[in-house]
Amino acid sequence: MAGRVVEIFDSTLRDGSQGEGLSFSVEDKLRIVDELDALGVAYIEAGNPGSNVKDLTFFQRLATRHLSNARIVAFGSTRRHGVSCDEDRNLASLLEADVEHVAIFGKSWDFQVTGILKITLEENLELISSSVAWLKGHGRTVFFDAEHFFDGWKENREYAIRCLRAAVDAGADTLVLCETRGGMLPDEVHEAVSEVVGLFPHVPVAIHAHNDSGCAVASSLMAVKAGAVQVQGTLLGIGERCGNADLSTIIADLELKMGIRCISGRLDSLAQTCRTVAALSNINIASSTPYIGSSAFAHKGGMHIDGVLKDPSSFEHVRPEQVGSSRRLLMSEVSGRALLMKRIERIRSGLTKDSPQVVRLIEILKSKEAEGYQYEGAENSFDVIIYKELLPCEPFFTFVHYQTIGSLPYADPDSGTSHTALVKARVRGESAIAGAEGRGPVNALDIALRSVLERFYPSLRSVHLTDYKVRVLEGSDATASRVRVLIDSTDGYDTWSTIGVSSDIIKASFLALSDSIEYKLFKDRYDTRRR
Repeated sequence: MAGRVVEIFDSTLRDGSQGEGLSFSVEDKLRIVDELDALGVAYIEAGNPGSNVKDLTFFQRLATRHLSNARIVAFGSTRRHGVSCDEDRNLASLLEADVEHVAIFGKSWDFQVTGILKITLEENLELISSSVAWLKGHGRTVFFDAEHFFDGWKENREYAIRCLRAAVDAGADTLVLCETRGGMLPDEVHEAVSEVVGLFPHVPVAIHAHNDSGCAVASSLMAVKAGAVQVQGTLLGIGERCGNADLSTIIADLELKMGIRCISGRLDSLAQTCRTVAALSNINIASSTPYIGSSAFAHKGGMHIDGVLKDPSSFEHVRPEQVGSSRRLLMSEVSGRALLMKRIERIRSGLTKDSPQVVRLIEILKSKEAEGYQYEGAENSFDVIIYKELLPCEPFFTFVHYQTIGSLPYADPDSGTSHTALVKARVRGESAIAGAEGRGPVNALDIALRSVLERFYPSLRSVHLTDYKVRVLEGSDATASRVRVLIDSTDGYDTWSTIGVSSDIIKASFLALSDSIEYKLFKDRYDTRRR
């Protein structure tokens, strides 16, 4: 396998857009094209110019765009039965898209031909051959998508192959074997692809798999082993029903596991490209997504963490930086002392795993997790505990009282503020009080908290929240359930995450905000990186 090259054909903007809840604007599509081009995929299937005005506008915008690596593909179908190629509006739109490469799909499962299209098998072959020949006659490079090929191959192999033959004889440049229903197992895909590669040795063969049985990635890799030279899919596995083959996994597997070059860009840009495309798609990348998910290189078990700290290869199959990801060691009651020692050493050196202070911190960790705290996503809240236990000093502040008041309709409709917060604290022996308006109770409380302290600690003026998440721990108590609030903060130099837990969502938010401020002040006092 090493030394082979396999092309990546990305269908995020066409097949991916058919996923539930997904809708791309023209600007979204243009930005995704830029991302995929920079990653170095060979082809970008940009959409069906005959399906809607937005896709046609998109192709018009693409005409003036310079791409470094990728070639744009317009997608459509074979001509309609009873209509000539010259009269078929869909085929005409493929020419109007003004791109060199086009992909057209045609039926290759006899059931689909007679049961869905309601035409004869011979008439379907004519649709395929005439459409391909017409597009070739207009100077286009043609990918023929044999829809439902694997189902057809299982139930009427001879006819499925005749459909491919009709496309090849008409001049098709690439045969795309579509696993449309997503129900085949990888060994079946391997067998079918091997046969097609043998029957058409001079025509490139591609695989286009769906994930309805959870096998799209595995089937795609098996197709490559069988001789396919192009893999189609979507970057994040998005698509209709259970989605398409996930190219983020396939690209990494081909490059790192099989030694097959498949992108012309840098593999270590993969994770960031996926995050950008996810943001433009308004979806979250599942934490368990191989290579690029937030948990892909996250370690929580004590034995695992101890092994990774000694040698990452003990529990990681590749280095995270190869795909642009990073390692995460999760703080929890099961993570053991190795990780705790690593965090402690950042704050104070000279302690061992058996030092009384370390033993006490482990007990605090277990106690806090029993209350509902979870530090694996908010390690900096536990850093505050470490600071207080190992570097005891006079508290930066002591909160005396806080209060939030909400109103509807908004007191000030123009500003959108709906809540007022009042905070009173003691700082360096002085009493200080501040109030603030905000867009919701947490926003008002955040502003008031910093306002009451900024006179004493000016560096807090640079701090602001970047994310706020709430999770109900147990729903049995309905609106009285305990909640876990996690917030991300930044001062423009560092970012950090903190947590608060309470049956009162405002109190949980207050605890997380308070930890955020304390972490910033401890960092200013003891972190020497910026001095």
